[in-house]
Amino acid sequence: MDSNEIKYTIALSNLPGVGLGTARLLITTLGSATAVWENRNCIKDALPDASKRLTEAMSGMDDAVRLAEKELEFITTKNIKVLCLGDESYPARLLECDDAPLVMFTLGNTNFNAEHIISIVGTRRCTQYGKELCQSLVEGIKQQCPDTLIVSGLAYGIDICAHRAALSCGLPTVGVLAHGLDRIYPAVHRHTAVQMLNQGGLLTEYVSGTTPERNNFVRRNRIVAGMSDATVVVESAARGGSLITAELASAYNRDVYAVPGRIFDEFSAGCNKLIAEQRASLIQSADDLLIQLGWMQPKAKPSTIQQELFVELTPLQQTIVDTLKGVDDKQINQIVIETGLPYSQVSSQLYELECQGIVILLGGARYKLRNKRI
Repeated sequence: MDSNEIKYTIALSNLPGVGLGTARLLITTLGSATAVWENRNCIKDALPDASKRLTEAMSGMDDAVRLAEKELEFITTKNIKVLCLGDESYPARLLECDDAPLVMFTLGNTNFNAEHIISIVGTRRCTQYGKELCQSLVEGIKQQCPDTLIVSGLAYGIDICAHRAALSCGLPTVGVLAHGLDRIYPAVHRHTAVQMLNQGGLLTEYVSGTTPERNNFVRRNRIVAGMSDATVVVESAARGGSLITAELASAYNRDVYAVPGRIFDEFSAGCNKLIAEQRASLIQSADDLLIQLGWMQPKAKPSTIQQELFVELTPLQQTIVDTLKGVDDKQINQIVIETGLPYSQVSSQLYELECQGIVILLGGARYKLRNKRI
């Protein structure tokens, strides 16, 4: 796309009084942002039904173009890449969304059209349980689907955990920002953001100088949801931005998944509600997620499970078995809490114990001993 078309697209997308839908209609009707600029003073000729408000707004496009020219100078200085609707590098999945941005700005080396893209979101006040779940989920994705791009919002809590887990596992990761690329918010995440430039990148629809206002975060969430195949909510209170992202993903016909938690935990309330209202599918591991997405085949369990007469348990397995003694059954999250072990270890050890015929998996991710005398 030539520089003039980019300039006029930036101007049009930041023109006061012209919404995203109207801007897209103008470009579609006239054929390009350049043509919109050329017809700015006679817009009713192209759109006879244009309102007085629109015609007045178009008269201010000269100012918007001057600001766009300054933005292009900033972009050139900082080696920022511009993605306009119709560009080959523009996130193709976003094109399916009616409210996709006309233009976005990016730093890094990301392929926004990777074969597999997953958004991981959650509360900004995540617990240790949520951090371990996030790490385990990303590690599992890396093992089974190593070309997956992880997307989140670079915010406190689950967002930054997802980015850091991806970096540590060698997966590409993208942070979608609610402000311009002249800053990083929150500033404490700058080091992680810099690392992401070499293993993913940063993406925003906002020009430089845009501050992280509250409404920007809500708008940002639609990009997080729309550019991905699926959205996973790891931890969320009953209300929060991650639930908005989940709703947007559902509206875009994307798959939505949630990790359950204890019913009395504040930051599991949102996930549990999504699952209870069937607005998200329950997952407990990366395998659950990837199998439901059709990105891997279920692991075949042994056709017959026979309990060994003399079982030699590892210390980890013995710890888990001890928590199941004297009770009918326990949910996996309760076992995690009581043993103090990471979720990923508990999950893998329970699978081994199940294969050995020592424990039985019940509904709702509950486990019990096959032989209470063990």
